[in-house]
Amino acid sequence: MNIEVKNNAAVLREPGVLITGGSSAMDLLAAVRYETGRSALVLFKEQLDESFFRLSTGLAGEVLQKFVNYQMKLAIVGDFSGYTSKPLQDFIWESNQGRQICFQPSEDAALAWLERAEA
Repeated sequence: MNIEVKNNAAVLREPGVLITGGSSAMDLLAAVRYETGRSALVLFKEQLDESFFRLSTGLAGEVLQKFVNYQMKLAIVGDFSGYTSKPLQDFIWESNQGRQICFQPSEDAALAWLERAEA
């Protein structure tokens, strides 16, 4: 697995869709912890199955609950402006107000958020 450590966070550099459900999220979470010892991860939206962004599928809740339960902070990087669903936009906004999960437009913004969330 191609993982880079930057600013005390793991940045996943693996191409393609990696998370399609709770079990693949757990596999990734375990691999990141084992390979890096980090408790913060940067993912890119392309690494998530597109159904993640349709809240009615339940995939976002299932995946994000794994990260919360196992105390791994997660920053998801991408352009989310194309998603017009009000519930999804509200979910992204609320997530960004917390200290566990965030959605950011760039890797630098995600790393900065993770650094603030650790403080």
